[in-house]
Amino acid sequence: MISYHTHGGDVYRHQNVTDFSANCNPFGTPESVKEAVARAMDQVCHYPDVECERLREAISRYEETPQEQIICGNGAADLIFALVLALKPKKALLPAPTFAEYEQALEAVDCEIKRYTLKEECGFLVGREFLECITEELDMVFLCNPNNPTGVLMEQDFLQDVLRRCEKSGCILMLDECFVDFVEHPNVHTMKPYLAESENLFILKAFTKRYAMAGVRLGYALCADRELLEKMRMVTQPWNVSILAQEAGIAALSEREYVEESMKAIHRERIWLLDGMKRLGYQTYASSANYIFFKGPEDLYRQCLERGILIRDCSNYYGLSRGYYRIAVRLREENTKLLHVLEEIRALQAV
Repeated sequence: MISYHTHGGDVYRHQNVTDFSANCNPFGTPESVKEAVARAMDQVCHYPDVECERLREAISRYEETPQEQIICGNGAADLIFALVLALKPKKALLPAPTFAEYEQALEAVDCEIKRYTLKEECGFLVGREFLECITEELDMVFLCNPNNPTGVLMEQDFLQDVLRRCEKSGCILMLDECFVDFVEHPNVHTMKPYLAESENLFILKAFTKRYAMAGVRLGYALCADRELLEKMRMVTQPWNVSILAQEAGIAALSEREYVEESMKAIHRERIWLLDGMKRLGYQTYASSANYIFFKGPEDLYRQCLERGILIRDCSNYYGLSRGYYRIAVRLREENTKLLHVLEEIRALQAV
């Protein structure tokens, strides 16, 4: 049984730790976002705008996507459930391992799940044979790029082939791009250019990771199928995006320099951290995101926690067993602390 509500970032039950388990921007929430939330407190006597009009206008400018192709939600997870509830698919295709909320949403509507197992010996890549799994019996295909928890990035030409296959088979491609902002040259990897020509494409995004505002709960999706977006609105509760979240999102989207500078630093730190882990003998995989997926001792989670480091135990992901972990890329001082802890644990095992 998969534990759907086991996630990173559980600082409530793990006090006074350095948190490497949640993949948020290590630069923290921008001050402008905090200030916008504080100012918005004067408006909480009112209901939020159910249309999220100002927020969608800001997203439209940021994403260079028509406003009518944008829907907002109470985090990306809210939109995953809304999409599935709107479509009520009978059969869907998932890679394994991948983000658990896809499966949870599908099981909520009794959807049959077909899995494509990612193989360790192939670096957990989604291979070309995935295309053969997309058949007319499917209603939905789920992909996360880069994948969570592996961080492995799929090239755009492959995703184009997946989309064409979905169009031919008459199914929706739900493409999660929540982490695409963290890869080098994100504009090369996003599938946004294909929204205009395909109503089968649904792109999921969120403010959570990019702006380190997980507690605000704000996500959005891009899709050219306006009928589908309307169906989603019909199955979600009204006012699902609070006034505080809407104002936080508008403020965050103006933080261009914050995003640019933090992404440069994260790219440098990811390479530095990967090199350090390899030097210590830990088996890592080709992550392109702001997190690193790796293999270690089965009790590594406990040993790290005892030393004040919280990492993500990935054993609850479908297709993974004990001994697989994910760590967020943080700033140099914290990353150095992590490597010291991993080195200490490695040395103790060698005795």
